[in-house]
Parts: sequence; C-alpha cells; structure tokens
Amino acid sequence: QVQLVEAGGGLVQAGGSLRLSCAASGRTFSNYAMAWFRQAPGKEREFVAAISWSGSSTNYADSVKGRFTISRDNAKNTVYLQMNNLKPEDTAVYYCAAKRGVYSNVVAAFTSWGQGTQVTVSA
Repeated sequence: QVQLVEAGGGLVQAGGSLRLSCAASGRTFSNYAMAWFRQAPGKEREFVAAISWSGSSTNYADSVKGRFTISRDNAKNTVYLQMNNLKPEDTAVYYCAAKRGVYSNVVAAFTSWGQGTQVTVSA
C-alpha cells in the first residue's frame, strides 16, 4: 500500500511552466514504478509519463515529449513532473499513480492513485 498526494497545479498562460509533485507514504515506495496521468472534462484518463523504480528508465506520451520531464527522489518519497511550454490542450486534472514492478502506460496496471491536481492553461 502506498498513499499519494499531488500538489503544484494551478492556472498558467500558454507557454508557461509548472512543476507538479507527488508525495508518497509507505515503506515500499522505492520498489514502485511511478507515473502521471491526466483527465480532461469529457475525456478518458490518458497516460502522460512514467518512471521506473530506480529512475533509470522513463516513458512519455507523444503529446508531451520534449516538454515534460518526470523524475523521482526516492530518499524523499517524491515524484515530480516538470511541465514546460504548456499548451491549452494540457488542461486537465493530473494524477500521480504507483505500481509494483516494471513501469507501464496502462491505467489499469496502477494500484495506487493520488487525489489529483488541476492544471489549467489559458490561451
């Protein structure tokens, strides 16, 4: 079991940046692959980025490659999502997720989820 709490969302202009954080509690955090997903109103939850337990491997959705960076600090039990050059289409609730083992881009593979943090990008 791991509990996740996201923070760092807000309202920004197009082209701006935000840094999301996900604070985790639980003794097995370092053994979990982590990911960020997002969900806009009327849309299905979609994959954004994932990172392996060691941080040695990452994966990104095509829509955010070159703009977003996922990272983790296991000593602080925290995963981050640095979002640069934000676009209006990035507007969504962003969720942090965790799973045991190899990282994934599939929603159903993740067993722990945060409450979400709203990111709104104005044109």
